[in-house]
Amino acid sequence: MYKKNFIHFLGIALLGLFSQKTICQDTVRYVGKTLVNVDYHHGQLPLAVGVHNYQTFRANREHPEWAGGSSWTYNHAPMLAYWNNTFFLEFLSDPVGEHIPPGQTFLQTSSNGKDWTNPVVLFPPHKIPDGWTKEGYKGVAKDLYAVMHQRMGFYVSKKNRLLALAYYGIALDAKDDPNDGKGIGRVVREIYKDGSFGPIHFIRPNRTWDLKQSPYMMFTQSKDKGFIEACNELLATPLMMQQWVEEADRDDELIPLKKEVKAFSFYHLPNKNVVGLWKHALTSISKDEGKTWEYSPLRAPGFVNSNAKIWGQKLPNGQYATVYNPSEFRWPLGISVSDNGLDYKNLLLVTGEISTMRYGGNYKSYGPQYVRGIIEGNGTPPDGNMWLTYSMNKEDIWVSKVPVPVASEVYGSINETFDKMPEGKELELWNIYSPLWAKVGIEKAPDGTKALTLHDKDPFDFAKAERVIPEATKTTITFTVIPAQNNKGLLHIEFQDEKGTPAARLIFDSDSTLKAKVGYRNSGVQAYETGKPYEIRVELDRYKRMYDIYINGQKKGTRLQFAPVASFRRVVFRTGEVRRFPNADTPTDQDFDVPKAGEQAPEAIFYIKNFIVK
Repeated sequence: MYKKNFIHFLGIALLGLFSQKTICQDTVRYVGKTLVNVDYHHGQLPLAVGVHNYQTFRANREHPEWAGGSSWTYNHAPMLAYWNNTFFLEFLSDPVGEHIPPGQTFLQTSSNGKDWTNPVVLFPPHKIPDGWTKEGYKGVAKDLYAVMHQRMGFYVSKKNRLLALAYYGIALDAKDDPNDGKGIGRVVREIYKDGSFGPIHFIRPNRTWDLKQSPYMMFTQSKDKGFIEACNELLATPLMMQQWVEEADRDDELIPLKKEVKAFSFYHLPNKNVVGLWKHALTSISKDEGKTWEYSPLRAPGFVNSNAKIWGQKLPNGQYATVYNPSEFRWPLGISVSDNGLDYKNLLLVTGEISTMRYGGNYKSYGPQYVRGIIEGNGTPPDGNMWLTYSMNKEDIWVSKVPVPVASEVYGSINETFDKMPEGKELELWNIYSPLWAKVGIEKAPDGTKALTLHDKDPFDFAKAERVIPEATKTTITFTVIPAQNNKGLLHIEFQDEKGTPAARLIFDSDSTLKAKVGYRNSGVQAYETGKPYEIRVELDRYKRMYDIYINGQKKGTRLQFAPVASFRRVVFRTGEVRRFPNADTPTDQDFDVPKAGEQAPEAIFYIKNFIVK
């Protein structure tokens, strides 16, 4: 008995030592207390103040002319760089679903991060010869094209040359793995300052591939010595090579860490150590620029992240941020901040929206996912913000501008008349969700003054602008709305707590009536007219759970808040109903297309002239 107890207690002691070693390891960890509730698309996370989300590409099979000429509806894995005063965004595309050929890679550019060009083909489809096989996998190629799978998009050389990269993989059927080290290989081409492209070359073909079956030469055969130099520089950088591990030959001597780890990102600490991050929030530390790693990647303590990318970077103000889906699902998209690059202390919302997946397809997952920022060396936007890109539902492509420092609170009274605010500064403290067919921005109202403007002609998405306000249990909020119509469209105005729970909602409905939600039913407040300004003042009291409504100075009654909140923290303007699909119990794969997925709705526009909180 004594011996058994001794062994038992020894085991506990050793386990404790092991756990203590893991906890004390020089590694990334989440020490905050905020966790996600996946029953809500926003996870009930507090907002990171001032984040602007802009859609850059909206898939459309029925009307490719509205999607830059592309009818392909699987669009994913975006990458971002900033070079020559321009944002460059690369993403891969397939006709219907993941790993179902043909595949190609598109490029979009932007001077401001908000307005993007139509996509152009950066790397076109690649034919696989009939009869081609893969060792260890059943199947023979017949009328088959490659698919694209890449974890690295760009490289800026020391002499300031921009390389774009992609990977051609082979998927013999819908379940075959194109990044198994048995594909075609990685290709590279230069993007010139005038926007044109150099020829495509191989930079690292797979050994199993026959180069005679491709139209591309090795980069070493280029006549441009500067291009060759830039490629060799890239190949000699271990941190760059580590991004290639999945697609590369399994014994590739250029890949430092040959583990089953995916979607590498990294940043440097002040002591020059490198923090590495991979899917599932795996992490390790390198003290020699990625040549070796201190320990086999382990799950960062405290982090919640499933099989989706996690992004980490050092911020312009010296802090650090990780951006990822902090759940076992691919929603919401959150951001956590650290002062030292190791201890992450909070969890805030970048975006909590999931638009309708309009087109079903192989391995298409719901939510904002596969986030990437601008990796070290690939440029620094001069505005001092953090820029991110992600795909929505593996269908549409988005970017996010995150203000630095990252904040979750605002203080003091708010008195914003947009026409009187400095150009370009009007929406600095507003959070924006702006699809291409439901844009949000500052425009001229019918009376000629500047206004926060919400458009909406998207049957499957909406425009949204929300403002974090100083926390209060009693508050008065005033704003002026000019509806451009009264027979179509919808505008919800919600008064929410920190977690996004609405206590009250006003509605400009399509039947020309301004309404208030009271429990299950909506109560009429008054009729509204096209083009007329409505100054709305709402006096909210958390304790009484009541609020008074004033329209153009006249009291229009008192309403009961339909949900209790502890305090008021944000106001939301949204041109659509609340979305609750998908949820945690929704089947993983959508095998259907939504009817009329490519059509537009009649456009509705709402102008908001001012916003005052006292």
